[in-house]
Amino acid sequence: MYEQGSTPNGDSTDRGRRGFLGAAALAATSLMAVTGAAAAPAHAARPASGTGAPARHRSQVTAAITQTGHRRLGRLKVSSIGLGTQTMPGNLYGPVTSRKDMVALIRTAVGQGVTFFDTAEAYGPFESERIVGDALRPVRDDVVIASKFGWDIDPDTGARNGLNSRPDHIRRAVDGMLRRLRTDHIDLLYQHRVDPTVPIEDVADTVKDLIAQGKVLHWGLSEPGLQTIRRAHAIQPLTAIQNEYSTLWRGPEEQVLPLCEELGIGFVCWAPLGMGFTTGTMSPYTRFAEDDRRTAFPRNSRDNLAANMPLVQLLQDWAVRKGATPAQIDLAWLLAQKPWIVPIPSTTRLSHLLENIGAEEVRFSPDELQELNAAVARITIHGDRLPPEALAMTGVEAPTR
Repeated sequence: MYEQGSTPNGDSTDRGRRGFLGAAALAATSLMAVTGAAAAPAHAARPASGTGAPARHRSQVTAAITQTGHRRLGRLKVSSIGLGTQTMPGNLYGPVTSRKDMVALIRTAVGQGVTFFDTAEAYGPFESERIVGDALRPVRDDVVIASKFGWDIDPDTGARNGLNSRPDHIRRAVDGMLRRLRTDHIDLLYQHRVDPTVPIEDVADTVKDLIAQGKVLHWGLSEPGLQTIRRAHAIQPLTAIQNEYSTLWRGPEEQVLPLCEELGIGFVCWAPLGMGFTTGTMSPYTRFAEDDRRTAFPRNSRDNLAANMPLVQLLQDWAVRKGATPAQIDLAWLLAQKPWIVPIPSTTRLSHLLENIGAEEVRFSPDELQELNAAVARITIHGDRLPPEALAMTGVEAPTR
């Protein structure tokens, strides 16, 4: 449950939720405020660009919703909900309004209580880190920045040449990150994907040296194999594991989450909204733009979108029941699973940022959580979560030294 306490949803919470939805409706034409019997299904994917709010309304909206909760990833304290910045370069789900708007959005997030920001050298590549560095430089000591190494990226062309976690490459990658992030340290450094040619012990030893130098404070792994987690943790204790996790993809529940609990490692959820699916803004008729990478994901085929609609209906039903939105139900569900789970939804819109951090107010009683868990478990999800080549890079075990 929530670190700051979890109680059944009472009158005060209902009033707070109605206040949030009323204020956000003024600013967010794309914000799904669920009222009445059910939300009408949208036939286009959740937009991925723009701040989404007329300037005259933003002060009213931002005053209405501020995140106050915090959680622990190991010994690292972060806001209960972080902000992913993968979409901010504008080459994942489609173009964004402007770089200036992305910097402004990150700064707004800080003002709304978000202290945890996630980026990677591969996002852009490099541009996401530059945006984060420019945005957070004035408040660097008040926030936590996470970034990731692990790809062999040409510094001139940005072309990826496969994975590379050799020690000398890690050191060069981190120096580049520090320059782009405009800082002297990275709070949380992940290996983005396990390199099947480099022993994890070599990676852990390298990060351990970087920690001793003060360039890195904490470290983690993204989508690793179980034994790789144990081996890495034995050399330099891990702060967090980052995997995809949402009501749409619950794979970590079987083995990864129990292992994190056993070892005292925090868990960070990427794609906590199923890349837009659990927001309720997709339907079997949704079509993605040619430059939207979600077109390549098997679960986003027309047949699989239709087959997975029962999950959207469930989230919409609970949204009505709790006076929230489907996205907020999904995020609140994640927060309710364990006190050391932190979702990092990525967004480029002010309306979505406010909607996402507003999920902190949604609470489930023990009986409600049991009911919702059981309902989610009864739904079969159709289609792989990633394209085959990307899926093959998850759950990989590093070679022995």
